Amino acid sequence: MTALAITPVKIPPTPDAGTYVLDGSPDSATEFQECHALLEAHELEKWGNLDRCPTLLEDLEYWRGSEYEERHLFMARQGGDAVGMCSVTLPLRENTTTAGINVLVSTGYRRQGRGRRLLEYAEAVATARARTSLDAYCELPADTVERAGRLVPAKSGAGGLPADDPSVAFAAGCGYELEQVERASRLALPVPADQLEELESAARRRAGGGYAVVAWADKCPEWLVGEYAILRNRMTIDVPTAGLNWEAEDWDPARVRHEERANGRGGIQAQVAAALHESTGRLVAYTVLTWRAGVPASIIQQDTLVTAEHRGKKLGLLTKAANLRAAQERWPAARSVLTWNAVENQHMLAINTSLGFKPAGYEGEWQKRLG
Repeated sequence: MTALAITPVKIPPTPDAGTYVLDGSPDSATEFQECHALLEAHELEKWGNLDRCPTLLEDLEYWRGSEYEERHLFMARQGGDAVGMCSVTLPLRENTTTAGINVLVSTGYRRQGRGRRLLEYAEAVATARARTSLDAYCELPADTVERAGRLVPAKSGAGGLPADDPSVAFAAGCGYELEQVERASRLALPVPADQLEELESAARRRAGGGYAVVAWADKCPEWLVGEYAILRNRMTIDVPTAGLNWEAEDWDPARVRHEERANGRGGIQAQVAAALHESTGRLVAYTVLTWRAGVPASIIQQDTLVTAEHRGKKLGLLTKAANLRAAQERWPAARSVLTWNAVENQHMLAINTSLGFKPAGYEGEWQKRLG
């Protein structure tokens, strides 16, 4: 068997901007497209659709990295064939002892040691940058988890993953611990307008007076961007993270604007609804939905947060219902919304259930601590 060659993937300026190579090796655009094709094949094999998969343009923008996170992608070849890839992400502002690790081996090349080789390579890149906490994520279909016999329990105390699943066995066998399980949920669209109105009205009655829903598409209004940055910071503090070694992120207006520009370059559209506390002028809740033209039937539910001092007033439901109504008007081709919540976050899961979300998968959040 020929040796496995693992090499860095150069990120091209555009998806089709190739470079002429004299030795006949793949140019940067071709190699990047090969990586993306491996990812798409993996998603289709597991899910039968590309709802969770970034588009090529979105992937390209992501792998360019930013001043907030360095990102490295590596291709594995054997006998000239692309057989897998791995990646390392390195936060640069906070969590500077942490690295994100991902490994993918193509169908037909698995269970022969290539995954472990790729993992060892990625871990070596991370440790060379003094990273001592390695994070990895892998989602399984809901029926695979719900039909399983023995589960590996999450250290959070909520949820678990099938012990005999190859990805679970691989992670555990390589020294990673299952810190947390998130439930993926799917909402079929469209949600009837009268159902949204009823939920929104009930939420307004519970909230009482003093709150106004404000909304925007893609770019936060200048008069709210400072408040929005505060909420983004709170999201990294308040979201359940179990035992994951994760620090709060420092969000300011510049970071918000950076994300908005990156979304635009990557073809991501965003719809945001927030709750404004009228007497103080503070934003106290928000929720975000995103959509890509390359996957028009799928919307992704991103963050939802209600600040601690304003919880118990159904502001989460109020903003989610308002945002869903706006999203259905803006993206009429969408047929579902996907979202992820920690299994222990029963309050947010209850809100999603009231909107009609149903289980669609379970994602393991794995961690390996070194030293």
